[in-house]
Amino acid sequence: MAIPDPFDTPEFAADPFGERMRLAYARSWPVLGASFVFASNSEALLALAAAAYDGLPAHRLAPVPPVFHIELRLVPASASGSHGEPGPVQTSSGGGMVMGMVDASNHVIVSPAQRRAVVTVSEDRLAYPYHVRYELIEFAVYLLAARGQDLVSLHAACIGGEGRGVLLLGPSGAGKSTLTLQAALDGYDVMAEDGVFVEPKRLRATGVPNYLHVTDESLRWLDPAARRMVMASPRIQRRSGVEKFEIDLRAGALRPAPEPLDIVATILLSAQRTDGPLLEPIARDDAMVKLAADQPYAARQPGWRRFVDTALLRGVWVLRRGADPRATLEALASWLSLQEAVG
Repeated sequence: MAIPDPFDTPEFAADPFGERMRLAYARSWPVLGASFVFASNSEALLALAAAAYDGLPAHRLAPVPPVFHIELRLVPASASGSHGEPGPVQTSSGGGMVMGMVDASNHVIVSPAQRRAVVTVSEDRLAYPYHVRYELIEFAVYLLAARGQDLVSLHAACIGGEGRGVLLLGPSGAGKSTLTLQAALDGYDVMAEDGVFVEPKRLRATGVPNYLHVTDESLRWLDPAARRMVMASPRIQRRSGVEKFEIDLRAGALRPAPEPLDIVATILLSAQRTDGPLLEPIARDDAMVKLAADQPYAARQPGWRRFVDTALLRGVWVLRRGADPRATLEALASWLSLQEAVG
């Protein structure tokens, strides 16, 4: 029996690029200081965006938040589609557009100048919601928000309170997530655990305070009630194979940051333990080198130099590990509580 050619149909001839795809479902959310409007032909695909952005506080960086549009397109699975975990996203750019490509049926195209993006996902990839959410949808949201608002995108955590915050930098494994979890349990506002977006001139930070990811290693520091809360959370698996609990900051008594935070200090986390003072200021020249080494992607962004200049004025510190996460956090909390509010 002959296999029908999907390209040899009147529908394809009339609309070969899918430009008139009916996007019957739509939602909007405040994300990263902007308003994001999502339109989709799939309730299931739109639900993945809802899982990430429902219930977020409406951060505002400008009097009138910019509006970005993202199309979420679900397409049929390829007859020769791959099985198992999706491959990693490969990036490319040109003509003012940025692309993230997994394969011909799973990709993202972002046009910052038009404030628009298209995310295409094949039906079989709905079986991998974590990858779709973090590697495709988030790809579009983060790029549009950063480039459309001239923000510096940092691989960092951010905690604080009363409108003030500290940036927590350091490589994977430095303890950002563990310290952020302890901060959340102790009543601090949590902005983000690994992605922070900063206005370089005013040093105001926003993020997506939806989930916090921690490994089993973090459990040993928790009291029984906190341990039960974490263990009741779903598990996800990183591409490295590491499994983590995915804690929803929007549920229970944890505190997603209700507003952007004025950064009063930039902290480089160190895995080194010490019996002496945990916090130590870093000299200007040394801080410039360490910040660039810690943030290779951000260091190539247009606002990097202004961000560094402002961060240096407010102080860059190294934070070594104490006896446990609470001891480390107490050193930071004591330092933060003694600072005057940023003018």
